Amino acid sequence: MKILLAVDGSPYTKKMLAYMTTHEELTAGTHAYSAITVQSALPPRARAALGKETVDAYYAEESAKVLDPVCEFLARHNVQPARIAKVGPAGEAIAKEAVEGKYDLIIMGTHGHGALGKLVMGSVSTQVLANCDVPVMLIR
Repeated sequence: MKILLAVDGSPYTKKMLAYMTTHEELTAGTHAYSAITVQSALPPRARAALGKETVDAYYAEESAKVLDPVCEFLARHNVQPARIAKVGPAGEAIAKEAVEGKYDLIIMGTHGHGALGKLVMGSVSTQVLANCDVPVMLIR
């Protein structure tokens, strides 16, 4: 099974990882894993003022802050995920990766860092569910 792990470094990501690693059926050696994190895009004026190199370095650094501890934790449980870092609306980016990457399952926490965004446009998990037909396991 090809599994996409949507992570953002929040306490709900930690709960999702803890749940996953305590259920053998999710960490079986036959599965292929990818961990995806999505950074919000900087405003266009900020990107223009900072320049492409600085902006790309910023996105890489922010993604590493999320993916490094996730991958280290999973490695201790014999899970070696591919790392995916995207920029843009999180729900759309996760759904698009799941469809284009032909994943069999998305695993994610029910809440993340998007509290203000949830008030405005709904939660990331809701957006993922609305934008793809890949099964989603939500961990609360």
